Amino acid sequence: MKTIKIFTLILILTVVSLPITAQQPEFKVRVVGSGQPVLLFPGFSCTDEVWEDTVATLSKDYECHLFTFAGFGDVPPIAFPWYPKIENAVLDYIKMNDLDNPKLIGHSLGGTLALSLAAKAPIFDQLIIVDALTATGALFFPDYKSENMVYESPYNTNLLAMEMEDFKGMATQMASGMTLNKEKQQQLIAWMLQADRETYVYGYTDYLKVDLRETVAQIKSPVTILAATHPFGIEAAKKTYEAQYKNLPEYTLKFAEGSAHFIMYDKPEWFLEQLTLAFAPNE
Repeated sequence: MKTIKIFTLILILTVVSLPITAQQPEFKVRVVGSGQPVLLFPGFSCTDEVWEDTVATLSKDYECHLFTFAGFGDVPPIAFPWYPKIENAVLDYIKMNDLDNPKLIGHSLGGTLALSLAAKAPIFDQLIIVDALTATGALFFPDYKSENMVYESPYNTNLLAMEMEDFKGMATQMASGMTLNKEKQQQLIAWMLQADRETYVYGYTDYLKVDLRETVAQIKSPVTILAATHPFGIEAAKKTYEAQYKNLPEYTLKFAEGSAHFIMYDKPEWFLEQLTLAFAPNE
């Protein structure tokens, strides 16, 4: 009888310690740890695994909700427009799960999503924005206008028709500029190849349509921005971020010098140190 009780206790403790996974059409969420909720949004085409090292530390003190968005990883694609559906579904997820005063951490697309959510709903304790902009399209197009970002374009048509070998070549070239960590470059390539092609093409068009340059003026939560400097240097990065965030009333901007886009891969110790500093209670 005593043996059965011990076995039952071990089984209960094991189940309690296992991550919880929830899924709805717009995303899959893996929940690890306990405490104040922290929502972690990956960049475009990435899965929740991008946060593995981060969550190993954060989950000791926080309840981490790690997202993988529709069309990426093993999450089935959804109908378009992609970005607005995800945005609304995240707000529904927070409400349905009674997440009180959550923190947001977002990389790239995920950082832009964190900003748009905070502008819509004043319910967030804090935002950590990792190498993300208010209007990514404005970085690429000098005469950028949100309404000009359309699904039907020669570029999108070519990308949809691209053979897998050519697509892999493109992904390999892109990954080499996203992180200086050679091993992690292979992971980025794998995620891009795994992505649903229409989501990769049309979902990115949705992302380019997002323009929060004026909207961020509505954000009330404290914002910390962690920005990469590779390959153009810190002065170019400063110019870009100051222009993109000029309407955000208050924020802390820190640069990961020598890091490419995936700061958590190129400067992992620095990255975790910044999270610790940002999350430290004010005295």
